Amino acid sequence: MPDGDLLYRIAIWLVPLVIAIVFHEVAHGWVARAFGDPTAARLGRLTLNPIKHVDPVGTVGLPLLLAVTGAPVFGWAKPVPVVTSRLRNPRLHMMLVALAGPGINLVLALVAALGLGVLLAGNGGVEPTGGVRFLVDNLFNFLLINVFLAIFNLIPLPPFDGGHVVEGLLPRSVVPTWQGLGRFGFPILIVLLLVVPMISPEWNVVARAVVPIVHMVAGAFLGLVGLAI
Repeated sequence: MPDGDLLYRIAIWLVPLVIAIVFHEVAHGWVARAFGDPTAARLGRLTLNPIKHVDPVGTVGLPLLLAVTGAPVFGWAKPVPVVTSRLRNPRLHMMLVALAGPGINLVLALVAALGLGVLLAGNGGVEPTGGVRFLVDNLFNFLLINVFLAIFNLIPLPPFDGGHVVEGLLPRSVVPTWQGLGRFGFPILIVLLLVVPMISPEWNVVARAVVPIVHMVAGAFLGLVGLAI
């Protein structure tokens, strides 16, 4: 891959990814504060400044590796701290805090679709070039990344957001055991994204289970503005 193509690919994937994951984490903190936990606010984490949220591996290293190899681009920021016991209704409110991340990602995906509709309509149906092409590519990737983050984080396993939702629905006696599964979250993530696809495409859970849902949701958003994937 020529250097120019590589730099362009990194630019149109890394920039929208960083924005998406920063909003994802800050949304958790915003909702947590609304329900009584000011921890993230007191630590200065309710800011959209990416420097406050960068994780060297999850925000830079892994996304760059995925972008270069052509794999689905995914990443994470430093988790915004939430003290569940400070929430007014810990079980219910923690579920809503967890859903806030995927929720804001879906809102951002819709905004990206609307932006694409405006840009392409303003271009008069002509294939965009130059700066317009760069904006279109960024918005399209921003759409896909946000939908992917939303769907992937709703996987019903700890420590994903979906795991917190399941935790809130489980009997209290089962919760400690369920929370204990969280220590395997990062290894599961690496296996799903990198190891399994290298072993066999047939076992690629992300490609077979997550990506089709991402395409369906992203396609629905684009359909609202008369576009298609």
